[in-house]
Amino acid sequence: MIIKNGLVFRGTALVRDDVYIEDAVFARSAGGEVLDAQGCIVAPGFVDIHIHGAMGTDFCDGTVAADENIAAYLASVGVTSYLGTTVAYDPDALLDVMGVAKEMIAHPRPGAAAMRGINLEGVFASANKLGAMQEKYLLKPDYDYLLKLHTASGSNLRLIDVAAELEGAEEFIAKACRLGRVSLHHTGSNYEQARRCFAAGASHLTHLFNAMTPFGHREPGVIGAASDYAEFVELISDGIHIHPAAIRAAFRWFGEDRVCLISDSMEACGMADGEYQLGGQKVTVVAGKATLDSGTIAGSATPLTEMFRRAVKEFFVPLTSALRACTSNPAQAAGLYDTVGSIAWGKAGDLTILDADTLRPAHCVIGGKLVF
Repeated sequence: MIIKNGLVFRGTALVRDDVYIEDAVFARSAGGEVLDAQGCIVAPGFVDIHIHGAMGTDFCDGTVAADENIAAYLASVGVTSYLGTTVAYDPDALLDVMGVAKEMIAHPRPGAAAMRGINLEGVFASANKLGAMQEKYLLKPDYDYLLKLHTASGSNLRLIDVAAELEGAEEFIAKACRLGRVSLHHTGSNYEQARRCFAAGASHLTHLFNAMTPFGHREPGVIGAASDYAEFVELISDGIHIHPAAIRAAFRWFGEDRVCLISDSMEACGMADGEYQLGGQKVTVVAGKATLDSGTIAGSATPLTEMFRRAVKEFFVPLTSALRACTSNPAQAAGLYDTVGSIAWGKAGDLTILDADTLRPAHCVIGGKLVF
């Protein structure tokens, strides 16, 4: 496949160039189908490292049909790789979820986004910052249980989330970081607690600003510690979770090489307003905002490609910064950069092709095959 006449994102800048895909990977030359990308931005396939569900299904449904439905939807909106993301859930049921995900990761579906690993969110969250998690399912940091999940998943845990203030968190992190990247999340920790967890091996912060102590100039909390020590932070740029000024500030503060845009989407993504569920709790979506009965925000109903568009068009994040936050940064954070995240020879031939004016998806290519 040859993609011609597009503005190609080469990691730091847009250049007028052609892209070649042969045998499902980027190559120096190719034959076959030619796609004219005139008027388009040709980007590496977008990578969503934090997504719970879409189109009426959830990763924790633990069925092949649910995972296939999510993967097909993501491809239809221009997302090519993702991490299936958990919530706090029944411990035995989560083991079953891991087993289904193992099969899905090993056998990506043609024309669908590839699940390339798992983001273990919620299990080791703090009751002080529940968000949309159910307290009855929360566990203290338990490395033996984590190993069971990791084994059941086929060693596919890419992100492992834990609250910094939980008893045993530091010892847990020191072991868990050998399995995958450890992220601090759903935490009421102070700066020192978070600093110690970063020193133990954590290197990521889940959905910056949400479900954590706010930054204060005398009590900087986990956000201040992440500023000092985290390699990556996640950001939800739907304009609902975070004020646009805070979105812009996050890019200035952490820099364009540390921010990962995420969808944090739940099963209402791609669906009309109405009633849905997340982790066994009822979620009501009105005007695209998903909330529990308490009013607590419960994930998003917005895909990553729309998070990107809003970040640039509505919140004035620099275009190349937002592109990095959807491609190379999340790929690196999830340990996937050898496979995806840039247009480089030998990597998976996945592309998210955007209309240069509207920044909406114009085409999606997965493994050198045109999805739309």
